[in-house]
Amino acid sequence: MAGQWQSTLMYYVYILKSQKDNNFYTGITNNIEIRLRQHNIGYSSTRSTKNRGPFILVFAQECSDRNEAHALEKYLKSGEGRELRDKLLK
Repeated sequence: MAGQWQSTLMYYVYILKSQKDNNFYTGITNNIEIRLRQHNIGYSSTRSTKNRGPFILVFAQECSDRNEAHALEKYLKSGEGRELRDKLLK
């Protein structure tokens, strides 16, 4: 298949729990270990986590592509998704 390239890069939707204030943060990444480390050292473009660490990883779901990951992240950030998260993780 000349000219066709298919990425094997996996994406993950993850939920972190702040050990400082017990709040949750939901995001997507292609490398959970590096992303968790970035959140924990404050090296993050996400203002909502900058001063809330340290964090622990409480949930991770592998997704087949970025679109699937974005859809799951969007759901988990919705009212219904937050209710489900709170039931499962608190």
